[in-house]
Amino acid sequence: MTPQDGVLQREPAPDRSGSAAIEVAHLTKLYKSTRAVDGISFRIARGSITGLLGGNGAGKTTTIAMIMGLVLPTSGRVRVLGHAMPEESAAVLGRMNFESPYVDMPMRLTVRQNLTIFGRLYAVANLPERITRLAADLDLTEFLDRANGKLSAGQKTRVALAKALINEPELLLLDEPTASLDPDTADWVREHLESYRKRNGATILLASHNMFEVERLCDRVIILKRGRIEDDDSPEGIMARYNRTTLEEVFLDVARGRTREAAQ
Repeated sequence: MTPQDGVLQREPAPDRSGSAAIEVAHLTKLYKSTRAVDGISFRIARGSITGLLGGNGAGKTTTIAMIMGLVLPTSGRVRVLGHAMPEESAAVLGRMNFESPYVDMPMRLTVRQNLTIFGRLYAVANLPERITRLAADLDLTEFLDRANGKLSAGQKTRVALAKALINEPELLLLDEPTASLDPDTADWVREHLESYRKRNGATILLASHNMFEVERLCDRVIILKRGRIEDDDSPEGIMARYNRTTLEEVFLDVARGRTREAAQ
């Protein structure tokens, strides 16, 4: 255990069974005097879907970036699929992927061209067949040869999901995967993610402000506030602890500084 402002946090035991997809221990990231992430520790089991929640500036994006090896921690450690990040990133980058509707692919390239480029980066075997299969699964076939810049928001989201699944990742990191989508398209994306996880035994880490989405998809929820872990449990466990019927109510309690005791 290590002290954090008088509170003891338990360090995750080393993963010797291979069951942890992500292991984070005492992870901290400083930007000058700002602690974007402040000594957090957690382990995520393989084959699970975990929600990473928190308001703007809570540390979600920075945490995901450190898990991916894109941002160096100030202190602490990250292991992904059994490998230290970023030191051993070459061993795992081909087995993971990332999707966010806020990251645009080149607008002038067609959907097929974009997927081909990303597929080659991941050295995907039988790439044309893989693209054809993804296009059929995600209903992309009719606009495979349309420029990405001419797609609707929902179409772009499905293309982004195809890009994230091009290498059939064991670990999928998602940042607001259904933001700005209509309810029908958002539901369709969630169904596909559930199906992919079950079919492939994949692990999904989901950062989202859509509490209904988190309740539906996630086995576990980690709530961040000011870079620290405020709570960590199943959606049902957290709602019961705060005496709330929805995660949105819990989110508001945490964001507005109401304690669990006060909520009860």
